[in-house]
Amino acid sequence: MSKTFLSLLFLPSLLAAEIIQTDLLIVGGNESACAAAAQAARLGVKKIVLVNDIDWLGGQFSAEGVGCLDEWTVVNGKRVGFPRSGLFLEMVQLIRAHNSAKYGKANPGNAFCGTETIEPAAAAKIFEELLKPHVDAGVLRIMRGWEPQKVSVSNNSISGVTFQRPAELNSSHESCSVNARLTIDASDWGDVIRLSGARYSAGPDLRSRFNEPSAPEIYDDAGEQEMNPISWCAVMRETGARDATIPAPTSYDARSFSALDKTPPWVDSDMSEGIYAKTGWSIYTHRRLVDRWHNGFAPGTETTFLNWPVQDYPTCQLPQRVVDALEKSEPGASKKNIVNLTPAQRRIIFADAKAHTLGMLHHLQTRVHERVGDFPQSFRYMQLTDEFGTADRLPPKPYVREGLRLEALSMLTENDIRAATREPKWARVMPTDSILGFQFNIDFHPTRRKFLGGDRNGPWHYVQTPSRGWHTDTDRAVFPLRGLVPVEMNGLLGAGKNIGVSSVVQSALRLHNQMMLIGQAGATLAWMSLRDAMPPREIAAAMPKVRELQQCLVRGHGGPGVLIWPWHDVAADELHFEAANLLATRRIWLPDDDSVLFQPAQIVTRGELAGLLARLHRATTNAKDWPKQTTPLFTDVAADSPQRTSIEAVIAWGDFGAQQATFAPGSPTTWGTLHRWLSALGLPANAGLAAADRKDMALTRAECAQHLWRVLQLTGEWFPASTAGNDQDNNSMPDRLEPKS
Repeated sequence: MSKTFLSLLFLPSLLAAEIIQTDLLIVGGNESACAAAAQAARLGVKKIVLVNDIDWLGGQFSAEGVGCLDEWTVVNGKRVGFPRSGLFLEMVQLIRAHNSAKYGKANPGNAFCGTETIEPAAAAKIFEELLKPHVDAGVLRIMRGWEPQKVSVSNNSISGVTFQRPAELNSSHESCSVNARLTIDASDWGDVIRLSGARYSAGPDLRSRFNEPSAPEIYDDAGEQEMNPISWCAVMRETGARDATIPAPTSYDARSFSALDKTPPWVDSDMSEGIYAKTGWSIYTHRRLVDRWHNGFAPGTETTFLNWPVQDYPTCQLPQRVVDALEKSEPGASKKNIVNLTPAQRRIIFADAKAHTLGMLHHLQTRVHERVGDFPQSFRYMQLTDEFGTADRLPPKPYVREGLRLEALSMLTENDIRAATREPKWARVMPTDSILGFQFNIDFHPTRRKFLGGDRNGPWHYVQTPSRGWHTDTDRAVFPLRGLVPVEMNGLLGAGKNIGVSSVVQSALRLHNQMMLIGQAGATLAWMSLRDAMPPREIAAAMPKVRELQQCLVRGHGGPGVLIWPWHDVAADELHFEAANLLATRRIWLPDDDSVLFQPAQIVTRGELAGLLARLHRATTNAKDWPKQTTPLFTDVAADSPQRTSIEAVIAWGDFGAQQATFAPGSPTTWGTLHRWLSALGLPANAGLAAADRKDMALTRAECAQHLWRVLQLTGEWFPASTAGNDQDNNSMPDRLEPKS
């Protein structure tokens, strides 16, 4: 009997390893993975398996402890929330309902960084409840405590993933395999993508890659390890007058946290001036979850969490103790990017990051408390909550800001989305296959450290480099469907942060809302791929399929629709939501250059309507060629007017009869105007537009959009042969809609 056979006799779990067959495998349990599971189930995918490496679902909301939702933007010089949509809007509604039931107030936090807050355990429960109907229906199976170990690839296509328990807890070598028709990698670090051999990046992109102004020209000592740092958050709840000071970790040195000695730990603010008001800035109010003092809640409910720059833990220039432990696990491991480490090796880094957070908390409870004295919200009288069930009372996961970046069919770069001012307008590139709209800062927390006194095991300060900061905005941008699809590997989609962006863009595309919508879009693509037995890359290349997918997202299917064009004033429950989104993605409805507002109540002018109808006509299957420009047709439409081509094209294409010398492009239109012009162009015109009691009513943008969207659906839309090569001048206007001289 061979030694191999004898060894297998003592490993029965290997012989009994479960093999699961499914349609869709989702790897990860964060907010993106959960959104993907919910969307896929709602759309009708029959068999879904979600595999998470821990028990908790919800990612940033829960397991990472980031319970203050950072979603702000700027409009007309004021900080306001970015418009919510899709499964993120649904999640916010559930959060507000929970808080209302528990505290009698939907937003109890009065936090500096956001209007919506949720305690982590409550968030985890909400995510469980979101998925429970699909689990109960037998559509979704959730497996917990499994890490990807191996990915099966055949003919350049992923066919399955083998998982194992965390190495430290897996003495019996327990494993399982999930074979799937399609796999979505929404894991924290993109382990399925990495293990499959699909192309990806991690760490800074050099300037030679995308010519981004914020990218380094060469690597220095930080090399490819430099990432947006991780942070181990700490959720704190009041104890009354009881001293809750924790012991100092063995690595604690007060000099590491000296920045806290000049920072206000607490201010008495109810944030009534709004988020990011200077009078509310302090460590305590920064991410407060429950403000019982200003809301009159019961004692013992006051809750905040720590997520402060001093707490950030860079993943490069590691302390010597971490370097030594990594090298002991594998020679050369200390030089690898954290993405390329094994889960066990990452836990070595995580342990030091946890100690760093506990050191910060100890410093707040001792040195900082002694500096400012007693006050009701002193950190000395706050203790780590026990809601996570962990031995150290810290969240089970770090706050992950940057991970692996999939090499996708489309790569969104800094040059595509970077804003010229602090007032976001429209991004330079607005891909026609948009699956969500977004806007945020190019937001790097400190990515490096400097050791004090040269001792790599001693105290250190964070370092934020000039090109990697948090004070550069993006414009209003969209993310393309092609950014989810690997450039080569089949059977695989990216989700979470594992998507087609540069390192710079990933710093702006990582928030709670964005990640949920990425998951929702990825699941919609997966559903369509499975339904039609068509690889995702073929769907992404076929414009009719892309348009169907976009319409599916905008309509929501079981929840609010997704905002795929980032209008600021178009809500998911408004009648014109679908039309305003889908006409804009087609570049039929062109936004005003200097405003991110749709302005649904604004009256449409004659010049504006002519432009809309010209582009609508060119988007149909019956489009006529653009007329050649000659002498201006109207005396009040100058030869160089941007409206001239559209106005004259509409007149040339339609049966408008004899024309007056003037067109009056700035004059308002009515319902009757729209009916006459549609009829003259041979396009479907709703008879109600010409009804005696309506024909003289002013035509608003909201009403116009709904009618034009109906016309395009009735007439039939022209589609290019491919999504590629459809915009030669790269101005986000499809060539067919471009006026030709």
